Amino acid sequence: MRTVIAATGFVLAAASLAACTQVAKPQVSAETGNVPAEHVGPGTFARLNALQREANSLSSPLAVHEFYRRRYDESEGGLRNLIAQVRAANDSELGDYETAVRRFPFGTPGLRGTPAALPERERYRAVDAADGIAERALGRRIVVVNEAHHVAQTRLLTLQLLPKLRASGYTHLAVEGLDERERELDARGYPIQASGTYVREPLYGEIVRQALALGYVVVPYESSRPEADAETREEDQAQHIVERVFRAAPEARLLVHAGYAHAHERAGYLDAEPMALRLKRKTGFDPLTVDQTLLRPVDAAREYPDYRELLRRFAINVPSILVASRDGAAWSLEPGYYDVSVVLPPPATLIIGRPDWLALGGTRTPIAIDIDLGTAHLPCVIEAHYKAESDKAVPADRTLVERSGMQALLFLRPGHYRLSAVDASGNTFERRTLRVD
Repeated sequence: MRTVIAATGFVLAAASLAACTQVAKPQVSAETGNVPAEHVGPGTFARLNALQREANSLSSPLAVHEFYRRRYDESEGGLRNLIAQVRAANDSELGDYETAVRRFPFGTPGLRGTPAALPERERYRAVDAADGIAERALGRRIVVVNEAHHVAQTRLLTLQLLPKLRASGYTHLAVEGLDERERELDARGYPIQASGTYVREPLYGEIVRQALALGYVVVPYESSRPEADAETREEDQAQHIVERVFRAAPEARLLVHAGYAHAHERAGYLDAEPMALRLKRKTGFDPLTVDQTLLRPVDAAREYPDYRELLRRFAINVPSILVASRDGAAWSLEPGYYDVSVVLPPPATLIIGRPDWLALGGTRTPIAIDIDLGTAHLPCVIEAHYKAESDKAVPADRTLVERSGMQALLFLRPGHYRLSAVDASGNTFERRTLRVD
């Protein structure tokens, strides 16, 4: 562990999961998950929309956390399941990543066709996902990578791809989670809490921050129409990318960070042709499409049945793709829907309740922070902002503290930070500075 010096203060020690159902922007887009279809109708989503409008008026992510906790306890049926997903996204935003996965543990949906045969050890090998995808992106104009919105582990790949693709000539990053009303992003150089719903999560914020630092043109592409149905939403997404990327820069090479089945090249999971298919048709460019939402750790009852066998068979301990030894072709669980499947490993260890993958391949150090908190301030969040950024910036990392005596752990790159402790009312009751060497 690197040396850490505190300048002052803190002691250091219905359909399927893939189906995106639109709700009014800039609110969270709820996935129907495994909620029975008869329980998820327009009325249920209207009730969720009303709750989200109320939540959006609150003063802090932690206030939103407490709001949804109460509403979850009061609700039932389809609404309760949808709130569980929104709560999971909020858990992720607060840095409580393990709780986020437990909160909404839905894994593999009913696949829309016959899945590909499990790759054989004698014919395939596992390679690092970022390296393998970057290599296969060399001859492409578009790469589309998806995420599960409440699973921040599905954001690591895009973060790792940014420098690799930039070095090979990629120029633009299109971000589903970015609000199109964000006008100062380029000048500022980093996202703030108002930059977009999902962007408030620290790793998503880091994607945007690092892309800007590397010289990418970062563009939003989500539909801005609250009344958009599935058809309108997919069309708006694809058309926004065409207009904001390729019409403005015909020679652009583009990385798209999308949600779930928006990254598909075949209809089936959505009630409309997905964004990536439309983008392919509109541009004439065949995108490299990557799924990392299905082969990931959930729990034994809900994971893809052969997920653990893939881990064992290929000794996977880092995000990996499976490549044919004969011709280098990447394996896809659902050929035709997407080109490449990423296998995400479970964390090797939890450090004070937080997964070790937050170290980002050793570029961030785990910093344990002991604070003597009275119950009057609980629950609270401990967060670290880069020293050069404002208090409105998306933090470099944050974590939730819910009970007295609970340790806080932050994962931070070398540099100077401002640490703060914020309660559910949005009051900052502790401030310190920190240097990580």
